[in-house]
Amino acid sequence: MNTKRNPWAWIPTLYFAEGLPYVAVMVVSVVMYKRFGLSNTDIALYTSWLYLPWVIKPFWSPFVDILKTKRWWIVSMQLFIGAGFAGIAFTLPAPFFLQASLAFFWLMAFSSATHDIAADGFYMLALDDSQQSFFVGIRSTFYRLASITGQGLLVILAGFLEKSTGNIPYAWSITFFILAGLFIAFFAWHRFVLPRPASDTGKAAHTPGEVMNEFVNTFKTFFMKKGIGQAIAFMLLYRLAEAMLVKLTYPFLLDVREVGGLGLSTQDAGIVYGTVGVIALTLGGIVGGIVASRKGLKYWIWPMALAITLPNLAYLLLAIYQPENFIWVNVAIALEQFGYGFGFTAYMLFLIYFSQGEHKTAHYSICTGFMALGMMLPGMAAGWIQEQLGYVNFFIFIVIAIIPTLILIPFLKIDKEFGKAKN
Repeated sequence: MNTKRNPWAWIPTLYFAEGLPYVAVMVVSVVMYKRFGLSNTDIALYTSWLYLPWVIKPFWSPFVDILKTKRWWIVSMQLFIGAGFAGIAFTLPAPFFLQASLAFFWLMAFSSATHDIAADGFYMLALDDSQQSFFVGIRSTFYRLASITGQGLLVILAGFLEKSTGNIPYAWSITFFILAGLFIAFFAWHRFVLPRPASDTGKAAHTPGEVMNEFVNTFKTFFMKKGIGQAIAFMLLYRLAEAMLVKLTYPFLLDVREVGGLGLSTQDAGIVYGTVGVIALTLGGIVGGIVASRKGLKYWIWPMALAITLPNLAYLLLAIYQPENFIWVNVAIALEQFGYGFGFTAYMLFLIYFSQGEHKTAHYSICTGFMALGMMLPGMAAGWIQEQLGYVNFFIFIVIAIIPTLILIPFLKIDKEFGKAKN
């Protein structure tokens, strides 16, 4: 039995598989429902509710830690995710598509959230500290490549099928069937290629009482960590502006110019945000991981916080000038996405840093639950705010929303050695 494999053999595919259902639930669903004619208010509200599985996943993450192995959970959830994609594909042409597709999105979201728990825990078990710091950029890269595939290439494909068939439900149904097929392939690959670290075992808790004691102890030790108040505030507010922005990006690109949008086609929107934008975001993540591994999280947290916030001005400029030149639209969004990719590295490293300890898999899951809550609550209101303010004033509001992030940074206590590569 192989207990070790080269991380390059499994980290790229694992985080590609982790990113694909998330981007489908959070972003591709927004594009699809916009093409099906839903309002911005309804789109933001319904799709933000889909964050809930990621918010509450800490309540079942201890059981992933206790029962079975992380490896087992990874491959099992990939089958459920594939079933969710297939269910959406089958129901989109039906008259009750909204209720049915949301139900399957929920199934897929719960499966994906469980997959995240196992995959992130597996990452920390299979790699040492310096490898974790180095590969945080690589894992983000392939997570973002999943975004290119999901919100870029597949959106472009859906747009092409919309034009060639003239049937929007049929076009999106084919798109989701393709995603279902991909996850069958992921399941087969990861059963073979994932290593088997000696530490990847369930805790020795066999009775219901022992399981419950382990569950309670997991949360107790998390909330007794030093600096817990500042850490939770950071997790909730670091992406406050992005939480609202991401729900309106595609509607802004697709809406007609008369209502303040840029009037792009589905294909063009997929190119500019789902392809060019995600490539820029991926490059930002790679650069962020490399520089963080050299001087550590504490050194880079201020530059990264500025990088994730200030480029939001690009959307305000697009809304004011509404450029007809497609190149300027690509440049503006590429700039914003590069900054986001670079700045998000600090956020991921902070979650890893704060979750260190005996229950690091479950504690990391609790951290990502707060991260999801920080995306869910602002996102729910984003569509309504935009429809009340219009796009220009909404993006002014987004720029103002970067202030809490910058206020929080001085209050964080971070070991200056954390994240530095070891010689």
